Amino acid sequence: MKRLSFTPERYTRIAVVALVLLCIIVVTGAAVRLTGSGLGCEDWPRCNEERFVDVSTGHGAIEQVNRLFTGLVAAGVILAVLAAHRRTPRRRDLVLLAWGLVAGVIGQIVLGGIVVLTDLHPLANQGHFLLSMILVSNATWLVLRSRHTDEDGAESGSPRLSSTRDTSSAVRRLSRATVVLGVMAITTGTVVTGSGPHAGDETARRFDLGISSISRVHGITVIAALVALLATINVARRDRRSWTRGAGVLEATIAVGVLQGIVGYVQYFNGIPAGLVAVHVLGATGFMIVLTVLWWTLGRGPMSTGSSDVQTVVDNRATVAR
Repeated sequence: MKRLSFTPERYTRIAVVALVLLCIIVVTGAAVRLTGSGLGCEDWPRCNEERFVDVSTGHGAIEQVNRLFTGLVAAGVILAVLAAHRRTPRRRDLVLLAWGLVAGVIGQIVLGGIVVLTDLHPLANQGHFLLSMILVSNATWLVLRSRHTDEDGAESGSPRLSSTRDTSSAVRRLSRATVVLGVMAITTGTVVTGSGPHAGDETARRFDLGISSISRVHGITVIAALVALLATINVARRDRRSWTRGAGVLEATIAVGVLQGIVGYVQYFNGIPAGLVAVHVLGATGFMIVLTVLWWTLGRGPMSTGSSDVQTVVDNRATVAR
């Protein structure tokens, strides 16, 4: 019987499916909180003491659907791992990234239980969302690397050598600063969430922080990230190779960042309506994706390519030349 294998193209499609599922569950998780269904199932892993699955109430049904969807996400992640082992040619970097998704999903399941068992403590909720962002970034990196070949078209687990010379050092530093500040903006946003309404249940604890004060802190980090991004664009436009390489992702990042800022201000000055919060959560997920692509496209440099990897590629080229 012929051994099941996956082409690089098929594997990339599987990685994309895993990424999409992870993005969807971020939104469904937000729906649980925004509809006040966080304790619709008061136990874990069972829904309640009487039933493992219970959709007899509206809140319970919403929470239960989110839990069941976790199973679909787990299936997609497991498929990504199995396919990574059966990909032809097999790539160690893709196997490790796929297993990273498995570890993250297991962590999410455990954190989800902690969220329920601590009656939606804001710190547990915050960790739940931030781990989701790490998973989304991991999945995005998996998609990017699964599409990767070196500049000669041969399979390689290391970044293209051209990545160390197609981007100026100034652009690399600024793009990295943008990503770091962008992640800080997402993190401070979770503190705002933990201090405001939409806790998932009326009795849930909140951070003892003034919503106005912490919103200002969040706004400052957002502005700082956008300023760093504008500086990156300005410097990149002066370097033809950097702009050719990164124009698309820079434009996408500024578009998502500005839209996120607009939605954030509109929701704040309109009493933080649940619908706009859901849009903001979706935007944060998109922002995490473009930040990851930004680092991949412009942030990598000589420090991200180990000397052994470089030597391997150089030796391969020398062999081909002979």
